[in-house]
Amino acid sequence: MTIEARFDAVGVVVADMAKALEFYRALGLAIPAEADSQPHVEVALPGGLRLLFDTEETVRSFHPEWQAVAGAGRLGLAFALPDVAAVDALYTELTGAGHRSEMAPFDAFWGQRYAVILDPDGNGVDLFAPLAS
Repeated sequence: MTIEARFDAVGVVVADMAKALEFYRALGLAIPAEADSQPHVEVALPGGLRLLFDTEETVRSFHPEWQAVAGAGRLGLAFALPDVAAVDALYTELTGAGHRSEMAPFDAFWGQRYAVILDPDGNGVDLFAPLAS
């Protein structure tokens, strides 16, 4: 028997839903303000994928032994930007709003302008765009 599995969603466990959603709105995701007070939020992404947010309390409601890993992010996400200038501009905007940088923008050997910002829960969020050829 063959079981077909289709990648459908990425889940993020958050300490503070409103703070996390504010960060992801700054990345361009359309998330309604009323979601800030919800224990579970789903955001439809292009291509049919979903980004799921659950508070730590929600996760503990069905997995009582769950604990956040100290000193490590809970996943990594990547956001494609249209060009090098957009990577630099969004990085500056996010760090200017108080979000922590893990890696300042640089021209990576694999052909991208690349940076990493940490979301409010310490997850690395990559910002990237192809380098001009």
